[in-house]
Amino acid sequence: MNFAVIFAGGAGKRMNSKEKPKQFLEMHGKPIIIHTLENFEKHPEVDGIVVVCISTWIEHMRKLTENYNLKKVQQIVSGGVTSQLSIFEGLKAIENIVGKNDAIVLIHDGVRPLINAELITKNIESVKKYGSAITTISVTETIMEVEEDGLIMHIPQRDHSRLARAPQSFWLKEILHMHRMALEEGITDYIDSCTMMQHYGKRMYLVDGPRDNIKVTTPEDFYIMRALLDAKENSQIYGIEE
Repeated sequence: MNFAVIFAGGAGKRMNSKEKPKQFLEMHGKPIIIHTLENFEKHPEVDGIVVVCISTWIEHMRKLTENYNLKKVQQIVSGGVTSQLSIFEGLKAIENIVGKNDAIVLIHDGVRPLINAELITKNIESVKKYGSAITTISVTETIMEVEEDGLIMHIPQRDHSRLARAPQSFWLKEILHMHRMALEEGITDYIDSCTMMQHYGKRMYLVDGPRDNIKVTTPEDFYIMRALLDAKENSQIYGIEE
């Protein structure tokens, strides 16, 4: 079985939205989170979805899934204090659904609505073959590792550098085991699942993702995303190849 954990727990402080979290802002007539969920809903290999949501917005999220007929959303759970703890809540919910069976789990940001079917398939296939799938894109500019005072420590070669994106995908039992190990050690603030898995000695395998699979975090991201959706819509209307 293949499940998605969609993280929709951010408060959107950098978006400067006072009324609602960024994932619930509307774009092209529907909330950003719905654009994201529909990609997983429509994929034939995705069996179920768990949404991790801000506790005070769970009822709103539940109504959205009903209004948009998202049948694969099996649970909506409250997030934790950190991203790591929120993902853990989503993984535990899947564990309760599948019982003793294992499953592939795709961990994705609710505010990355331009994920496509090809990327979902590539993640599933990579987990089956290698045990993991870390979505990345190539680096087009120079990356610098710096000290707090601004001193440049290291400039990695661009050819050997990638930018991590989402989804990040694993076997459910393995990623849950690592989460529980981290909690036993008192660690609750891993920045992402890839960092956690690598810390415990697991080899990570990358898959190439589309460059437009951006995360909507700032007002600038919002306008870029809207322009990308406009371009996709126009390509369908006028028959322009993407």
